[in-house]
Amino acid sequence: MATLSVPEPVPSSIEDAENLRKAFQGWGTDEKAVIAILAHRDAAQRKEIMLAYEEKYNENFIKRLESELSGDFERAVYRWMFEPVEREAIMANIAVKSKTVDYQVIIEIACVNSPNDLLAVKQAYQMRYKRSLEEDIASHTTGDFHRLLFALMSTYRYDGEEVNANLAKSEAKILHDAITKGTYNHEEVIRILCTRSKAQLNATFNHFKDEYGISITKALSCETPNDFALALRSAIRCIADPHKYFVKVLRNALNKSGIDEDALTRVIVMHAEKDFKEIKERFEKRSNATLEHAIGKETSGDYKAFLLALVGNN
Repeated sequence: MATLSVPEPVPSSIEDAENLRKAFQGWGTDEKAVIAILAHRDAAQRKEIMLAYEEKYNENFIKRLESELSGDFERAVYRWMFEPVEREAIMANIAVKSKTVDYQVIIEIACVNSPNDLLAVKQAYQMRYKRSLEEDIASHTTGDFHRLLFALMSTYRYDGEEVNANLAKSEAKILHDAITKGTYNHEEVIRILCTRSKAQLNATFNHFKDEYGISITKALSCETPNDFALALRSAIRCIADPHKYFVKVLRNALNKSGIDEDALTRVIVMHAEKDFKEIKERFEKRSNATLEHAIGKETSGDYKAFLLALVGNN
């Protein structure tokens, strides 16, 4: 369930556009008014506000937001304004074009989405950037990461629940042998993780633990972490239990010396109107503290107020 709260009745898009215009005028931006409106409207309502604003005032709403806001607050609001599919396309582009490719974002998009949702993200990417996401991954990655990320993004997994128990057993052995030998980049490892359905992979992961007495993610851990092994662990966690994975991302983002604002923003913005209630509840159970407290402790100002509004702290 979502944590996004929308007032009832919701004001018209024209009324919201007019109030945002007022917030932008004068000596300084009224950030509280911006948060009160945009942090409490769903994707369809935000799109209507944007269209109403641009029609009434003849200026690009996103560009006006960028000129009025700044820092982490501006980046969070910018990402929030887009519809979910287009937002993921934008975030994928940012991840691919980073000085060091942010493989975590690419893996999340490829492994958490359903096959149809992933296809929609790739179509949105192509419409926005006039190139395919696979093309940009191929252009900006090399070696093992190129093989993994390209394969994950190119696949169209079977989305049913049917499972082949014998296949799960044989492929668990293939994965175990490769991990034991340290050949994480073995072509069979990439083939299995990038082509099998999520149901089949979860059966394989379960058999791995039953047969070898250790979870596959723990088997991939080592004293000197291998970047590629860490990427495989992220992919496996996204496939096996996305909510648990995002709890870990949040905990890492909030517990580091120096908060990871990009990761914190990404998880909240991408899930606030979808399934963030489940993520939030599991975070609080795991951390023995409320998410609002953790956010309040590590963030400040308008950025803090915006995030707290999205996670349900009105």
